[in-house]
Amino acid sequence: MECKYCQQKCSKAGTTANTIQRYYCKPCNKYQQLEYDYLGCSKRIESRVVELNNEGCGIRSISRILQISPGKVLSTIKKVSKEIRSVRSPIVMGREYELDEMKTFIKKKNKKYWVVYAIDRLTREVVDFRIIKNRTNKKLKPVIETLLLRGAKKIYTDKLKQYASLIPAHLHVKSRYKINRIERKNLNVRMHLKRLSRKTICFSRSKEMLEACVAIYFFRNQYSC
Repeated sequence: MECKYCQQKCSKAGTTANTIQRYYCKPCNKYQQLEYDYLGCSKRIESRVVELNNEGCGIRSISRILQISPGKVLSTIKKVSKEIRSVRSPIVMGREYELDEMKTFIKKKNKKYWVVYAIDRLTREVVDFRIIKNRTNKKLKPVIETLLLRGAKKIYTDKLKQYASLIPAHLHVKSRYKINRIERKNLNVRMHLKRLSRKTICFSRSKEMLEACVAIYFFRNQYSC
C-alpha cells in the first residue's frame, strides 16, 4: 500500500490482534492499516466533526452520534482549527465593515469573555475575530488594525466608547441601526454554536476550545477536509 503520510511504498508488517494486515513505512517510520475498526480513524471524521459542531452539537453529543471518544472529538476540533487559520481568503481592499462583540463566559458565569469580530458588509464574511476578557483599548485594537490595514472605507459599530478612540473619526459610524447585518450574524452564531447559546447547559471550559470552535464556524467555507 501507499503511505498515507509521505505517499511512499509501505511493506507488510504482521497483523493486528483482529487479524488485520499492518503496513510499515520506512521513510516516516509509521505503522498503518488499510482499514480500521475504530471510526475515529476514518478519513471523513474531520468533516463530520466540523459539520456537527456547526449545527449546535456539543462535544459529548458529537461523540455519541459518531461513536468516537470525546477525546478524539476535542483533538479533531483543535487540529482543524489550526489548519483552518492557515487557509484564508484573499484580502480585498477598500470595503465597508461592521464590528461588534458577543458576551459569553468560560467555566463560570462570572468569568466573562467577549467574542469580538468584524464582517464585510458586502459579502457578510468574517474578516477577523478575537476572544478577549476585557473590552479595553488594548484588547480591541488588533481587530480594528486588521480593518485599517485593509483600507476600510467605513467601519460601523455600536456606541461602545472604546471604538471612538481607536477608529479614525472620518471612518467611524456609530449607530445601533446600521449594524443590522452583524447583529443578525450574532443570532445565527448563538443558534448554531451550542456553547454560545443563551440558555443551555453546554459551556466552554477553556479559551482554547472556545477559539477553536468559533474559528471553525467563521471560516469553515475556506477549508475543505
